[in-house]
Amino acid sequence: MLRVAVVGSGPSGVYAAQTLVQQREVPGVRVDVLDRLPAPYGLVRYGVAPDHEKIKSLQGSLRTVLEDERIRFLGNVEVGGPQLSTARLLELYHAVVYCVGAARDRLLGIPGEELPGVHSATAFVAWYSGHPDAVAEAFHLSGVRSAVVVGAGNVAVDVTRMLARGEPELAPTDMPQSALGALADSGVESVSMVARRGPSQGKFTTKELRELGTMPGVAAVVDPAELALDPAYADGDVAAALPAVFRRNLEVLRGWAGQDPGDARRRIGLRFYLRPVEVLAGPGGRVAGMRFERTAPDGRGGVTGTGAYEDVEAQLVLRSVGYQGVPLPGLPFDPARATVPHAAGRVLREGRASVGEYVAGWIKRGPTGVIGTNRPCAKETASSLLQDAAALARRELPGDPLDALRAAGLHPVEWPGWLAIETAEADLGRSLGRRSVKIPDWRGLLAAADTRAGT
Repeated sequence: MLRVAVVGSGPSGVYAAQTLVQQREVPGVRVDVLDRLPAPYGLVRYGVAPDHEKIKSLQGSLRTVLEDERIRFLGNVEVGGPQLSTARLLELYHAVVYCVGAARDRLLGIPGEELPGVHSATAFVAWYSGHPDAVAEAFHLSGVRSAVVVGAGNVAVDVTRMLARGEPELAPTDMPQSALGALADSGVESVSMVARRGPSQGKFTTKELRELGTMPGVAAVVDPAELALDPAYADGDVAAALPAVFRRNLEVLRGWAGQDPGDARRRIGLRFYLRPVEVLAGPGGRVAGMRFERTAPDGRGGVTGTGAYEDVEAQLVLRSVGYQGVPLPGLPFDPARATVPHAAGRVLREGRASVGEYVAGWIKRGPTGVIGTNRPCAKETASSLLQDAAALARRELPGDPLDALRAAGLHPVEWPGWLAIETAEADLGRSLGRRSVKIPDWRGLLAAADTRAGT
């Protein structure tokens, strides 16, 4: 029997586990899927916007994999901490596949970024998604009239949309009650989503973009002058050379150009060719706005500063300019790429493959692609592991790793514990007159799972 640990229960980890147990070349593979959190599914549970039910339904597919009798879910297990080093983990398994994602957001690197009221989109998403590491009281929105979101990707679109949505649209979701209350009581009247380049270079998908203009009581507007700066907007030949998604995005934005918001309850302004240069402080030292420099196309796909500046009012600033991997103690790390060095998923130490150690997902390739991108990435890594299986399986293991984890003082949440959390969240939702509602704190999750029962 080949026993493998997969660290991370998001899509890349689950796809890796699925590939390992479903292949036929190496019989008898057993996989433990470990996660630091007591709940599985990674960013599908804690990163996908709660109003995107179709994408969140992917949890059903991941669930089917984790319920396979050859796979065991062990939550509440932190790898790389004082109780379980990466070296010790490798002693317990023939092989370990790390699928730990990219946990750090990129900074803007401008003055004032440390002011109260400036947050990463990552923190905002964690808050409204009920991540137990999020600070429940982090976002006070009652005094926020204007917000700025810096970025032009799908995460920027998500947080913009969540700021603009009303309570009737959010109440049916599984977001924590505290986040729902804060968003429902929000004083936000306008949200500016700002990009330093042009609309033809936005990283958002058309479906996500279009949603901004379909919300009840919300008007999405674009300055025609900013659209006109983009060569693809005015030049049909340039536009025709763009990938289809960018052409569709331009068509959506054309429909919003110069639109009168009328009596809309909230206004979303999509701004382009503005580069952030400073966060402005107001009374009490909190954020009061942002200063941007107007940019212009440089003819090579980039932008250049024009020396003209514009201030935009904001009592809340969310930066959404990308993610970075973070080092896991005991694993090599390439700080330039913010990934673990590898060859086809095999971890490299000083340029040589480290026996039994593998990576998949964002920590392998960087924060690129969509959820589906994780499947071929995981398959490549699993293929490398299976090629090494004969040599790996020769090593005798000390016994069931679960016993060793408990002996180290850990209290793993097994699948029945996760099912108990699901039941508790369904009960919480019913008590609030809603559907299932996430438990947003460690104490509540672990109490629901009852990790110490029977140990």
